Amino acid sequence: MLPQTNNLLSEEITPLSSQGHQAARRGAWRIAADLPSSFRYAAQGLAYGIVSQRNFRIHVVIGAVVFGLGLWLQLNLNDLAVLVLTVAAVLVLELLNTSIEAVVDLAIGRRFHPLARIAKDTAAAAVMVAAISSLLIALLLLLPPLLIRLRL
Repeated sequence: MLPQTNNLLSEEITPLSSQGHQAARRGAWRIAADLPSSFRYAAQGLAYGIVSQRNFRIHVVIGAVVFGLGLWLQLNLNDLAVLVLTVAAVLVLELLNTSIEAVVDLAIGRRFHPLARIAKDTAAAAVMVAAISSLLIALLLLLPPLLIRLRL
């Protein structure tokens, strides 16, 4: 967890009564008062994923290689778009997995709870399913033109 995030979390917790819910919404708007702030916070989340998550970095590199290969093979725009969407889906799920792990860790601390394990394992499984699907899609789109290009 980022050091400055810990202070924000302890200051912004409010009850979930109807009045408290409205106060929490006002607080949420106060945190990101304008669109540039929202983009800055999103960029910070992306940077956190890149810096702290090895698997996210691996997916970014593999995605860049796959997209570069698609360009080199001169895939049509529809095929390139499918590649971009599948890589993006894996990256999005990896970020959501990181979020779920952080929230679970925040909720239970260092204690073991079987539901925490289920939450973390299923979030990781979602990334794995997307990564395997993405690999199959990449093979279906890249392998035929690659074999033609290599004259195999």
